[in-house]
Amino acid sequence: MKFVSTNPKRVLLLNRFFFPDDSPTSELLSDLAFALSDQDFQVTVITSRWRYDDRDAKLCPSETIRGVEIRRTWSFRPRRDRLVGRALEYLSFYLTAGWCLWRLARAGDVIVCKTDPPLLSIFAAAIARVRGARLINWLQDLFPEVAQRLEVAGAAAHPVFRQLQRLRNRSLRSAAMNVVPGIGMAKTLEQEGIAPERIQVIPNWSDGELIQPICSEANMLRARWGLGSLLVVAYAGNFGRAHDFETIIQTMTLLQQQAELAPADDMTRRIVFLLIGGGAQREKLQREIAVRKLNNVRLHPYQPRELLAEVLGAADIHLLSLRPELEGLIVPSKFYGITAAARPAIFIGSTKGEIARLVEETKCGITVESGDSEGLLSGIVDLAKNPALMRSMGARGRLAFEEQWDKRHALAKWQAVIDKAFHAVVDP
Repeated sequence: MKFVSTNPKRVLLLNRFFFPDDSPTSELLSDLAFALSDQDFQVTVITSRWRYDDRDAKLCPSETIRGVEIRRTWSFRPRRDRLVGRALEYLSFYLTAGWCLWRLARAGDVIVCKTDPPLLSIFAAAIARVRGARLINWLQDLFPEVAQRLEVAGAAAHPVFRQLQRLRNRSLRSAAMNVVPGIGMAKTLEQEGIAPERIQVIPNWSDGELIQPICSEANMLRARWGLGSLLVVAYAGNFGRAHDFETIIQTMTLLQQQAELAPADDMTRRIVFLLIGGGAQREKLQREIAVRKLNNVRLHPYQPRELLAEVLGAADIHLLSLRPELEGLIVPSKFYGITAAARPAIFIGSTKGEIARLVEETKCGITVESGDSEGLLSGIVDLAKNPALMRSMGARGRLAFEEQWDKRHALAKWQAVIDKAFHAVVDP
């Protein structure tokens, strides 16, 4: 039996977090959902009742915001970020979100499925096939490859990961399109047997109207946090396992040791690190800061999205990182906000990776290999001593952002992908 949709432009979006949550995947999905609604698509979001950045906050089960219908399903929420608790949270969301999608999906609908939680596409593909809907997978990372390279659950889990990978690939092959944020990830999918014509690269983005460059003197958040005339090196965003904080922590330690031996007017005494955000490695970072007695670090939680320009503008230099073994599986989206804010970027990771390539092409910063804490410290100090170079790097980053990574460019590409999906032939 076929179900007939009453609206030929009906889009269902799936992700564990959505507005008003401020996590990166939520913000990207929220931008897309509201943009589609503004273009007269009938948009429904299936998400959880939780916020990523506040474990105690619980959102209402259903509401409509800016024309977007939001269905928030129940899911287990552990008090701490442990492996078993996270697995139970994912499983409960699969079941409740899957049931909600089953009830809502109709023939001719387009389903956009993200990768939070991982492997959500397996459930979405099965439902789309039965209901006669078109599936678009929006992959922010590739699981189980990420878990395997981070050695989650050890070697004993490898046979399970291989089976999950086969199921994941089957769901990608059945999709009308698989959208990825980078060329490296597209190549990885091709190596997994996904047809190139079913892969579309759409880089993640930031909002160039929301994030305007702000000079240090006019930044109210910088003043509120007492940063004054200090040279601020920031890491803002998710403190996830995919990111290299060991190099950053060691660099903080080296800087403090160097500053303690330097003259009172030395530049190293004016450099501080500003860490803003949350995630799996936040507690570890706090412990290391306390154990090493680092007094050159300021730590703050996630800030509201309306303060994003102030947050990014509070820094003179921004850090971003990705473990080298995860190249082709993840693209750090914070890069686009950094360029929007016209600040130089220091990427910590593989010099042959996706972000390193963008940094090199645009000349908007530098790249330091993971583990090279002395190289990172040298790069920071060199930039701190050359304000003109920092300004020129920031300006080149902003120019590249306006030409390539502003929200309007990505959303136009997304609308084209979704319009094409409405006319795609559904695989039997």
